[in-house]
Amino acid sequence: MEDVKLEFPSLPQCKDDAEEWTYPMRREMQEVLPGLFLGPYSSAMKSKLPILQKHGITHIICIRQNIEANFIKPNFQQLFRYLVLDIADNPVENIIRFFPMTKEFIDGSLQNGGKVLVHGNAGISRSAAFVIAYIMETFGMKYRDAFAYVQERRFCINPNAGFVHQLQEYEAIYLAKLTIQMMSPLQIERSLSVHSGTTETY
Repeated sequence: MEDVKLEFPSLPQCKDDAEEWTYPMRREMQEVLPGLFLGPYSSAMKSKLPILQKHGITHIICIRQNIEANFIKPNFQQLFRYLVLDIADNPVENIIRFFPMTKEFIDGSLQNGGKVLVHGNAGISRSAAFVIAYIMETFGMKYRDAFAYVQERRFCINPNAGFVHQLQEYEAIYLAKLTIQMMSPLQIERSLSVHSGTTETY
């Protein structure tokens, strides 16, 4: 069986004029990729509408759990398209199951010229994990490299240990998924025959 070679786009390089990180910047959003922003809920509050509009935000991913819904909520549903995820910042929370829908949401926005803000509460653990996962799958990166890339733009990120473990596991998951998508029906059939312990001659 021929090997399936996956090809990924090049990751945008760091800006030479990147700002030096200061503590107050954790209360603001940062542009991690062209059109993809990461920040805390405070960057999506009603008072920040002028800033969101200045940066051209069109889509927002709001990550919170139900008990936070009264103070972490979509504030501009008539102005922006929202994806709201019910996720606790808990190491045992299964976040991998949400990665495909967030990637589809982000890709759909960027491909149509939109801009996306991903936020949780502090912009440190949950939202950072989802941005890291997006970068991993989009650019074919390992967790540690994607983490370093995001941290260069938002220094305060710190996904909890359970999220880190899931992101590390996701390396093999997304690569397998993309490989299967690239394989022809004949390649898939041959691969299944090998893994089931049977061989056939073609």
